[in-house]
Amino acid sequence: QVQLVESGGGLVQAGGSLRLSCAASGRTFSNYAMGWFRQAPGKEREFVAAISRSGGNTPYADSAKGRFTISRDNANNTVYLQMNSLKPEDTAVYYCAAREGAIVTPRLSVYDYWGQGTQVTVSS
Repeated sequence: QVQLVESGGGLVQAGGSLRLSCAASGRTFSNYAMGWFRQAPGKEREFVAAISRSGGNTPYADSAKGRFTISRDNANNTVYLQMNSLKPEDTAVYYCAAREGAIVTPRLSVYDYWGQGTQVTVSS
């Protein structure tokens, strides 16, 4: 079992930045690929970014490319999402997720563990 706790969300003006953190516990963190997803009101949960176990592979959704950066600190069992140049359309609950193994994927269904989410609100 892996427990995931997100933090760092909040209210920010358009053009601002936030850094989300996801602290993991329960199993060997470096055995897990990690992902960030988001869900806006009335919409389905969607992929934002993912990172491989070593951090060497980091795919992004088109909406995140050039603005968001995913990273991880295996020594501290934490994955981060640095979000810059935020837009109102980035407003959503952001979730981190973990899946055991080497494969890095945007597919929600293959992630085994999920956090409870952190709210990000971007005002115009």
